[in-house]
Amino acid sequence: MSRLLRVGSLVALTMALVAAPAATAVEVNPYERGPAPTVASIEASRGYFATAQLTVSRSSVTGFGGGTIYYPTDTSQGTFGAVAVVPGYTGTQSSVAWIGPRLASQGFVVFVIDTISIYDFPPSRGTQLLAALDYLTGQSSVRARVDSTRLAVAGHSMGGGGSLEAANKRPTLQAAIPLAPWHTTKNWSNVRVPTFIIAGQNDTVASPANHAKPFYDSLASAPDKAYMELAGASHYFPNSPNTTMAKYLISWSKRFIDNDVRYEQFLCPRPTDSTILRYLDTCPHS
Repeated sequence: MSRLLRVGSLVALTMALVAAPAATAVEVNPYERGPAPTVASIEASRGYFATAQLTVSRSSVTGFGGGTIYYPTDTSQGTFGAVAVVPGYTGTQSSVAWIGPRLASQGFVVFVIDTISIYDFPPSRGTQLLAALDYLTGQSSVRARVDSTRLAVAGHSMGGGGSLEAANKRPTLQAAIPLAPWHTTKNWSNVRVPTFIIAGQNDTVASPANHAKPFYDSLASAPDKAYMELAGASHYFPNSPNTTMAKYLISWSKRFIDNDVRYEQFLCPRPTDSTILRYLDTCPHS
């Protein structure tokens, strides 16, 4: 082979090697926030991010009853996904307030809201969750911190039914997390949002057999779904810090709001914690 030919071949090979990484590099998820998770990190009462909070007065908004926004103070990692959380019948934001800083410290903006009336039923609570998300992304003073394309809803009792209502009305949501959900409607076959239902074994208000489990079974169009029944838990388990609930609420939120497959390990294969009576899902998610 002539020297000229050898030089030409080396140039061609070099160009190919330079071009190759663009085609073969591992794709990076732009929505990952925080370090790689561990069991300890998702069971901890606070996550990696320092948080702050601000009060949204009832008089300053329309469509819901105000609330409190919990958010990471870090601005170096870009915007965050967001979750609106609504309490149950006769409850106020204080009944589920612990969820706010716990989830926010894992890298989310969390809006724990009050309802217009403490007696509002699930359809109204669903509408109010969506109004709160619209306020959060369009008018709130932290709107620049929120990625408006990565939003989710959660709620307790009638608020859990409200989160199903919100998911049914807005299929662009990334996740719905009903907690001990109550609703007269049992068929949610039109929901097209990844949905994680958490129930309590000893719930006598919204029994798993009459509410949470039929809701889960009906989610025929949800791209992913899971059902977790907490052993010995009453209807009111979301009203105080609950490590198992938080652990998997965080994992589901990270996996589906942030598309963070690092959290897949906690959801698939199915969890076997001693605090879980029953866990059903559509594994694998990846």
